Amino acid sequence: MHLFSLQNKTAIVTGACGLLGRHHCNALAEAGANVVVADINEEACSEVAASLGNNHLAVGVDVTSPVSIESAKQRILEKYGTIDVLVNNAAINDMFENPALAGKQSMFENYPLEMWNKSWQVNVSGVFLCSQIFGTAMAEQRSGSIINIASTYGIVAPDQSIYKNAQGEQTFYKSPSYPVTKSAVIGFTKFLASYWGTKGVRVNTLSPGGVENNQDEYFINNYANKTLLHRMAAPTDYMGAIIFLASDASSYMTGANLVVDGGWTAI
Repeated sequence: MHLFSLQNKTAIVTGACGLLGRHHCNALAEAGANVVVADINEEACSEVAASLGNNHLAVGVDVTSPVSIESAKQRILEKYGTIDVLVNNAAINDMFENPALAGKQSMFENYPLEMWNKSWQVNVSGVFLCSQIFGTAMAEQRSGSIINIASTYGIVAPDQSIYKNAQGEQTFYKSPSYPVTKSAVIGFTKFLASYWGTKGVRVNTLSPGGVENNQDEYFINNYANKTLLHRMAAPTDYMGAIIFLASDASSYMTGANLVVDGGWTAI
């Protein structure tokens, strides 16, 4: 079991205050890592870091700002001396303020360029910048693991029918930006794994399936019926995968996409 230990390792999680981000932090802390809880709101980061126990660090980071990321890097290196794991978890998923209008506003024909550009800025450029700035420290020390969080929608197209309610009404369309940006993350993973392979930096993707989080019952049922396990994921279902990819248990794995989706993409 020592292969799964992250004792004395420094692990950064971006988007750490979100639903999955918190569980990624918990997993890494339980494996022994010093966790850097990184998100746009440092106050929220402090609450998450305090919940993990001692010797964890809260850092406010804007993943679209090189200056913000570089400042965070200096704080991390001053405190811990190394950066060993980076979980690029920060991302945005389209939200529409008025549910009654979401069906129309989320149609591709009506989808605004502003939302498309914002998703690319956070979901792709944010991964690029964090990997470039934090990952360079790994390359210089000739060791490290970068884990890019993608999605099943980076592998297969969205099934728009799961967003139909019991009356058959299309309440929402999965818009283009999320699946396209997550597909880009998978491609970027392969590039970076090849580029830094000789520097001892492993780069892999984790593609999770949908997480149950108080959605409408019709959606939960529609989603569950498309998986082989007939359920949506629990937030804890990805903790083992995070530890595996971060640790020496996956020491000969790079450029790969670990799909943990209850069988969604198997059929």
